[in-house]
Amino acid sequence: MPGLNEIQIDQVERIIAEAGSDWDRRAHRCAVLAEAAAPSRLARSWRQRQPGSADALVFDAWVELVRGRHEGVMTEADADACADSCYRAADSRPEDPTPWVVLLGILRLLRADAQRLFEVWHEVAARDPWHREAHLQMLHYLSPEECGSRSRQLDFLDAVRAGVPATAPAVGIELTALVEEHERITARGGVEALLARGQWAHARASAALERAVTDWPRPGRLQHAAALADLNMLAYALVQAGRVREATATFELIGETVTPWPWGLDGDPLQQFGYWQAKALR
Repeated sequence: MPGLNEIQIDQVERIIAEAGSDWDRRAHRCAVLAEAAAPSRLARSWRQRQPGSADALVFDAWVELVRGRHEGVMTEADADACADSCYRAADSRPEDPTPWVVLLGILRLLRADAQRLFEVWHEVAARDPWHREAHLQMLHYLSPEECGSRSRQLDFLDAVRAGVPATAPAVGIELTALVEEHERITARGGVEALLARGQWAHARASAALERAVTDWPRPGRLQHAAALADLNMLAYALVQAGRVREATATFELIGETVTPWPWGLDGDPLQQFGYWQAKALR
């Protein structure tokens, strides 16, 4: 269709620009759109059309990061080009943490030295202390599967829990770590997988789940862009902990917005969600 590419560029540009200085929402929109645009040349076309646009530079870098994640690797040349785009965007709009968030993702994919990563992390934190995507990048970088250890990850989570405001976009980071730990245990199979539910009885997990179920399901409480994703995660955690009846208010708030993760860990996400939602609301 003639002009389709230009129409798509205009739509992406408008959607990102409408987020204004709500950095959490801007990053969320960039992340979702970058996943959708990764198979196409849309991001590169936008950058070529507006080479001085900070949004075009960041979006092109984010799309390249998505491609690198899917492939599991990013060449040094591609990483350098993406980093250059991020630095140019940061110079153009110094108050925006988004270029630094993308750079954080690039360094994580490269398994860069911790000092380099923390330098970028501090740039993000100086602009938006509770940026959800940045916290997720750090959580995974510090995991034993990547460049850290269980103790380093726990130290990071302790620091976040001590200061995170109750309605901040990063409020779900500890529960994310717990659900991912549940995923790791279950993936091992055998007796460990059968006993995975026991994880939720441990003091740390129980306390985190109790804080979330007491606070999050209040209407209007969570306002960040990925609030429904965090509520899906809470409902899943309550199901795995054997606290289905306590998930009623959470399922009611979620409505029909189902996220692939973590429901997809146990089969078809829609089927899993529907089954447990029916049980909770029965």
